[in-house]
Amino acid sequence: MTEAKKGTCTQKKPYVMEMEPGTYWWCSCGKSEKQPFCDGKHKSSEFTPIKVVIDEAKRVAWCGCRHSDKEKGAFCNGAHNRIEE
Repeated sequence: MTEAKKGTCTQKKPYVMEMEPGTYWWCSCGKSEKQPFCDGKHKSSEFTPIKVVIDEAKRVAWCGCRHSDKEKGAFCNGAHNRIEE
């Protein structure tokens, strides 16, 4: 099985943010100018944003490196610590 293509790493750390309840679209391509959220720059590419529904106000660590595994998806899992320079 081949590994899925990773989007562009925008930073080697998470985007830690206080989030309010709502629906958010995480940028999976890394090309958005509104990081970590989608602004549509993925169009005409193999990437699609990931829909995240937050039910209550909380602090979230959004993935900034685009290397988190599928189980975490839009959220940081520490994968940025394993990226070679």
